Amino acid sequence: MTVIGIVAGLILIVMILVDAFETILQPRRVTHRFRFARLYYRQAWLIWRAVAERIGKLKWREAFLGVFGPLSLLGLFASWIMGLIVGFALLHWALGTALRPVEEKGTFGNYLYLSGTTYFTLGYGDITPVTSLGRVLAVVESGMGFGFLAVIVSYLPVLSQAFSKREVIISLLDARAGSPPSASQVLLRLGRSRNMNAVEGMLMEWERWAAELLESHLSFPVLSYYRSQHDNQSWLTTLATMLDTCALLIAQVKSEVTYQAQLTFAMARHAAVDLALVLKVTPVAPDGDRLPEEELNELREAFKAAGLVLRDGASTAARLAELRGMYEPFLGGLAKRFMFVLPPILPGESTADNWQRSAWMRRTPGIGSLPVADVDEEHFE
Repeated sequence: MTVIGIVAGLILIVMILVDAFETILQPRRVTHRFRFARLYYRQAWLIWRAVAERIGKLKWREAFLGVFGPLSLLGLFASWIMGLIVGFALLHWALGTALRPVEEKGTFGNYLYLSGTTYFTLGYGDITPVTSLGRVLAVVESGMGFGFLAVIVSYLPVLSQAFSKREVIISLLDARAGSPPSASQVLLRLGRSRNMNAVEGMLMEWERWAAELLESHLSFPVLSYYRSQHDNQSWLTTLATMLDTCALLIAQVKSEVTYQAQLTFAMARHAAVDLALVLKVTPVAPDGDRLPEEELNELREAFKAAGLVLRDGASTAARLAELRGMYEPFLGGLAKRFMFVLPPILPGESTADNWQRSAWMRRTPGIGSLPVADVDEEHFE
């Protein structure tokens, strides 16, 4: 029993320390199969998503899903801490550490209490180890607990900054692409404003955002579960809108930014593919065709009316379908995993952007070519 207790305690402590190191400190993808954090998130999300599917009202369901990210992080920290406390308690129990006062018996409950007070450096002193090895374990555990909690505290601001940085572009996309965003609105609004020169700068900004999205979500996979401020926005809908816009610029619209569109498309697709790979998401086709032939024809007419110059020939539709086939299955798999809805390329109804909505006014004056619509009061319940 002594050997079993020592081995079990050491394995538990080492496993948790390695898992915490890979999750918090190691800034790269972890490739080995077994990880406690990965198993924890997979099982916890399955349960959380199953409960969310039973919530009928969209707003309540999105609010429930939005809690998972930060709450699961606290649960992961608590699991690590409890594991370390139990691991050191197992070592004390297996080694038979003598305790003071002498009337305290070396039961596992007493060792668990000793380990907990030592880990959190409470310093009660009501139960203390007597043997030299027991005192060494207590010192090691108290130092580890202090350092471990310090690392966790320093991890939270980094995670918060990465989330805030991700959300900036998502918020900026509201006035540029609508709510929810769509590639057709991006190009139509630029065309109607006679400001197509702004496309290149926008694409460069999107390319950098996609690179930062890939880096931050590989380093901190928990960010994938953090949802945006508005129910009709998300990091996945933003990524889909960027890919759709680039695909349209490459295959349908004549412009001087084709090369930059190709660069942005490559970076955004790289992000979609790698995230699906790391998160163990199986690519699946989206529900229904996101741009059937009749809608493509309608979109081309709208582009012409907005002053955009289009590419001609039967190959344009095939080229667009080829580009969409390179990323839509990965977006479909990610959308299914995280319960997101992929944005349409051509929206069916005109709705107000998030910035146009207000809980106190029925209508808000529009600016330029941006649409004006009635307030969706359901959004503010």
